[in-house]
Amino acid sequence: MRATPVSRRSVLVAGAAAATVAAVGLNSIEAGAAGTTTAAGKTGKAAPGGGTAKTLVLYDTTGGYGWLGEVYATQTANLSSHFGSWTAAPVAGYKAGDLKNYTAVIYLGSTYDEPLPAAFLTDVTATTKPVVWVRDNVWQLTKLDGFAAKYGFTSGLFDFADVAAVTYKGRKLTRSADNKSGLMNLTVSDPAKVVTLAAATRADGTTLPWAVRSGNLTYVSEIPFSYVTHDDRYLVFADLLFDALAPKTPERHRALIRIEDVGPDADPAELRAVADYLWSMKVPFSVAVYPRYRDPKGAKNNGVAEDYSLAKRPAVVSALKYMQAKGGTLLMHGYTHQYGSVNNPYDGASGNDFEFFTAHVDSADRVIYDGPVKEDSAAWATSRMVASGAVFAATGLGMPKIFEFPHYAASPVDYQVVNSLFGKRYDRGLYFPGVLTGAKFNYARQFGQFFPYTVRDVYGSVVVPENIGNVEPEAYNTHPVRLPADLVASAERNLVVRDGVASFFYHPYLGTAHLKQLVPGIIKAGYTFVSADAMLNG
Repeated sequence: MRATPVSRRSVLVAGAAAATVAAVGLNSIEAGAAGTTTAAGKTGKAAPGGGTAKTLVLYDTTGGYGWLGEVYATQTANLSSHFGSWTAAPVAGYKAGDLKNYTAVIYLGSTYDEPLPAAFLTDVTATTKPVVWVRDNVWQLTKLDGFAAKYGFTSGLFDFADVAAVTYKGRKLTRSADNKSGLMNLTVSDPAKVVTLAAATRADGTTLPWAVRSGNLTYVSEIPFSYVTHDDRYLVFADLLFDALAPKTPERHRALIRIEDVGPDADPAELRAVADYLWSMKVPFSVAVYPRYRDPKGAKNNGVAEDYSLAKRPAVVSALKYMQAKGGTLLMHGYTHQYGSVNNPYDGASGNDFEFFTAHVDSADRVIYDGPVKEDSAAWATSRMVASGAVFAATGLGMPKIFEFPHYAASPVDYQVVNSLFGKRYDRGLYFPGVLTGAKFNYARQFGQFFPYTVRDVYGSVVVPENIGNVEPEAYNTHPVRLPADLVASAERNLVVRDGVASFFYHPYLGTAHLKQLVPGIIKAGYTFVSADAMLNG
C-alpha cells in the first residue's frame, strides 16, 4: 500500500535575477538553436498570427558584464516574435542604414558607456520609425546637436532611491526591493514634447518617469528583465512593444488553465471532479500528463520501489478520457517527471523531481539549477519523448501535440528536440548565453522568462504562455504561499497588456474548492477562458 503522497512541489523558473548562478561551467555542445546565426546577427520567425513586423534588437557586449547583453536580447527577441520576425545583433556591428529594413529598432543599453557607432546614433535621430531605447548610454544620444530641441529632453542622473511600484494605465505593478540598479532620471526641457507612459514611485511617495515617449522615440529608464515576478513592471515593456510593432492591436484578454502533474498515480476521482467543475463553467483546459510513474527509493511507499505506466492503471486512463470528453486537451509532461534513482532535488519520485535537468536544494532552502543530466543529447531526449508517446498511443489517449518540460527546465539540445518533434510548448522557457551568438552554451548563467502572450522563442517552438503561477497553500523553497486571491490580483495587473493572458496551472490533488474561487475571479476580472489550441492560432 503506497503512503499518502507529499504535496508535489512545482519549481517556478522566474526571471527573478538577470541570471541565476548555478554550479556548472561550459558545455561542449555547440549552439545551434532554431533560426539563423550569421555575422549580421541571429534571426527568428514570427509566432502564429504574429503579423509582419520586423524588429531589430541591438545589444551591448563589452566589459565584464557584456554577457548580459545577450541575456536581455534573448528575452526581447522572444517577446518581439509575437509581432513578427526579428534579428538580434551586437550594436557594435551596426552600419549606416541598417535600420531601414526593419519596422522598429530596440536598443538594450546594459553596459555603461558602451561605445556606440556614430552611424547608429545618427540613424536613430534621423529615422521616423519607432525606436525603443532601454537604460544606458542615452547620454551619447542626447548630446547630439539638435536632440534636445527635437525631443524635449536630455539624459539626467541615475536615481538610486528605492522604488517598489511602477504605475501604468492606472495600475500599480511591482518592482522588487532587491533591485538596486537605479533608474535614469531624465531632464525634461520641453514638457509639451514628452509624454510619461509609466511612472515609478519612490519609498517617500514621490515619482519619476519609468518610461517616456517623444515623437517616435520611447525611452525606458531601466532594464525590465531583472528581478521579475508575476506582477512586475516587466509587463509595461511587454505592452509598449505593441505601440512600436502593432499599434492597431485591439484590446483582448484571454485566460488559460492547465491541470498539472497528472501521472499514473493520480486519483481518478479527483480528475473527474476537476473536469466536471470546469465543464460546468464552460472552461476548456489542458492536462499535463507524464505516463510512467517511478519511485525508485520507495520514498512514498514505505521504502518499497514502484515503477508502472498508465497501461497498468486503467482507472486513471478512463479518467483522462473523461477529461478529454469534458473539454480537456492532454499534453506531454515528460516521460517520468524524475531522473534515474537519485534525489533531483527531492526524493527521486515522479511529479516531484526534474527529468531533463539536474538540481539540488541548498542550505538556504533554494532550488539551485546545476546543468543538464549526464546523458543529455538529442538521442537521449528523443528516446524519452518517443517512449512517452508510445504509452499515450497504447492506452488510446492519442499522441499529444504540445510538450511541457517538467519543472520548466531543460538544455538547449532538449528544447531543439521538442521543436523538431512537436514545435509547440506550454511552459516557461529556460535560456542560456550562447543561443544568440553561436558560442558554447553557458549553463552557469541560465535565466528564465514567462510570456504574457504567445511567442515563438529562440529555440524555434511556439510557446503557449503560463504567466501567473499556481495555487500553493504552503510556502516552500523560499516561494511564498499563493492563494486564489493572489492569482486573481496578478491577473488584474496583467490587464495592462492589451492582448495578454492570465494563464495558470493547478494540481488536482487540491480538490475543487480553490478552483471555485479562482475561475470566477478571473472571469470577473475581464478574461475569457480559451484552449491552448486557440493560443496556437494567434
